[in-house]
Amino acid sequence: AASAPKPLPSSGPKSLREMPHPLATSSSEEMGLALTPSPDLLLPRSIADKDLSLPNGTPVDTSSPASSSSLLNRLQLDDDLDVETRDLFVTVDDPKKHVCTMETYITYRVTTKTTRAEFDLPEYSVRRRYQDFDWLRNKLEESQPTHLIPPLPEKFVVKGVVDRFSEEFVETRRKALDKFLKRITDHPVLSFNEHFNVFLTAKQGMALLSKMGESVKYVTGGYKLRSRPLEFAAIGDYLDTFSLKLGTIDRIAQRIIKEQLEYLVELREYGPVYSTWGGLEVELSEPLEGVSACIGNCCTALEELSEDMTEDFLPVLREYILYAESMKNVLKKRDQVQAEYEAKLEAVALKREDRPKVPTDVEKCQDRVECFNADLKADMERWQNNKRQDFRQLLMGMADKNIQYYEKVCFT
Repeated sequence: AASAPKPLPSSGPKSLREMPHPLATSSSEEMGLALTPSPDLLLPRSIADKDLSLPNGTPVDTSSPASSSSLLNRLQLDDDLDVETRDLFVTVDDPKKHVCTMETYITYRVTTKTTRAEFDLPEYSVRRRYQDFDWLRNKLEESQPTHLIPPLPEKFVVKGVVDRFSEEFVETRRKALDKFLKRITDHPVLSFNEHFNVFLTAKQGMALLSKMGESVKYVTGGYKLRSRPLEFAAIGDYLDTFSLKLGTIDRIAQRIIKEQLEYLVELREYGPVYSTWGGLEVELSEPLEGVSACIGNCCTALEELSEDMTEDFLPVLREYILYAESMKNVLKKRDQVQAEYEAKLEAVALKREDRPKVPTDVEKCQDRVECFNADLKADMERWQNNKRQDFRQLLMGMADKNIQYYEKVCFT
């Protein structure tokens, strides 16, 4: 039976100067830009100016907190965040299989408890399938381009998993979807997004959600960045190395699990042979039965270790590989906005004698750069804090599991 999901401890902010590589190698002054984000730039204009309503007709307040950097003081450094300081709780549970004429799919119950004023009720319970979660992530990327959006578990079956409707696979996905929503809930900006509100409260599924507005893609012109500022170049280098190393660990871990399962098949055939032999050799029956029992214990211990690696170890590796790719995408968007700003500055410099005042569109572009810089650094800091906690918990847990495995194998 699948075990209940273990919630990860919440993380809190630290000074950027306290962070390890890559942010500790440079200072914000090297950018030559202020880092105070513009509140008007957190949402694309097409979304920010539009009056959205919930399914029951209640207007949705689209105003979000100014930025992560201005609201990180809402979080606490203590791993065990006092629940009394939180006002939004979301869980994913109760997966159900639906068999239709055209397709078969799984839905999950999403339960929300809140005291926030923008919610009409203190508690909601809706059912969502994977494509609904995918809709939410796309909307968050479109409406909050300066922020790091948590990754979703991959849609297709991972290598080695045959049945995507198996209890083990569904439970692994449920845990990942639950973590995805908790990451958003803990974020001081994303948790106030109007699309997140609709996702948590609307009774209908994709049929309604798809009509909430046309997709707004974050597109910039074909500008080329001269050079990435040192601190963001360090972030890019760190993410490349991190992805490479984690990808290597993931491949080796999958190979180890594959070999363990192949060994387990042989071991299960090996043990009963001694038991059968003991039935033929009266004088040796006791020691042969003992060997058979010992091999049986080894089978049980190895099966438990393989399950732990498959259900607990691999999903965290995959999540952070996808997380690194998400961060790279945000970094790329930041570079595009800076390149656009540099191009506009050059154009202004060429016409300085005709237009002594900096045009409004250039100032707005500078605001977007500053907003990206502040939000990206704040989200990177949050991500680093979460990563340290997650991997500390993961590696210590796997060390304990291996100790328990060898204790069972060596002392049986």
